[in-house]
Amino acid sequence: MSVSGVRATARIVARNDGRGGTALPVLEGEGPLALRRTRAAGTEARVMLVGAMSAPLGGDRLAVEARVGEGARLDVRSAAATIALPGQVKDAARYDVRLDVADGGELRWLPEQLISAGGSELCVTTVAELGREARLVLREEQVLGRVGEDPGTLSSRLTVRVAGRTVLDQELACGPGAPGGWDGPAVLARHRAVGQLVIVRPEFRDEPVAPRMLGESAVIAPLAGPAVLVSAVASDGLRLRRLLDEALTLLG
Repeated sequence: MSVSGVRATARIVARNDGRGGTALPVLEGEGPLALRRTRAAGTEARVMLVGAMSAPLGGDRLAVEARVGEGARLDVRSAAATIALPGQVKDAARYDVRLDVADGGELRWLPEQLISAGGSELCVTTVAELGREARLVLREEQVLGRVGEDPGTLSSRLTVRVAGRTVLDQELACGPGAPGGWDGPAVLARHRAVGQLVIVRPEFRDEPVAPRMLGESAVIAPLAGPAVLVSAVASDGLRLRRLLDEALTLLG
């Protein structure tokens, strides 16, 4: 670690192995970002992201890159929640995720929750670039503070493009360093957990998902493309996960 924080990138490349399965020619982790291949399921390769040390801390610059080739199927999860913590360096930490899925490729990106601990400052960006016939299931969950703790400052941006066309580009800023109103009735309404589920499937072009409420704190909305967005808020991370799992089951 330098005086400016940790710099680390994890890289995953998944390719069709030509035998009905998925190969992982690139599986590289650095610093606090360790990658482990787990037992495959059918044609799908599975990877676990394991935190090798406390991160992200103030000043850290972390990145994860995943590329899925044509005909490959990849499932990526994390072994535990990611906790943003204050560090000796006063600068904000950054966590950048870049996902590329080629035509005919499929990616399930289902990490555990991100917890914004008191005193921390973190900026998260996730960009997913998909081919026209690609498939994606992406879950993003953020919990503001640990039990009995005020949250840190957390800003996040999620962008999804299909065949070069932007179908989703949204930002959220929470915590003491965010613009006023983030905790008001128009945004989180004092909830402490917020999450999104993005599903991209080619068949949604001809059969778009109908918008609907899911209980009182989640909504399913079709996007301008072969995609659907589930947005949810909850009082805690457990209730948030239940909402998103229910939506994923409902959408098949």
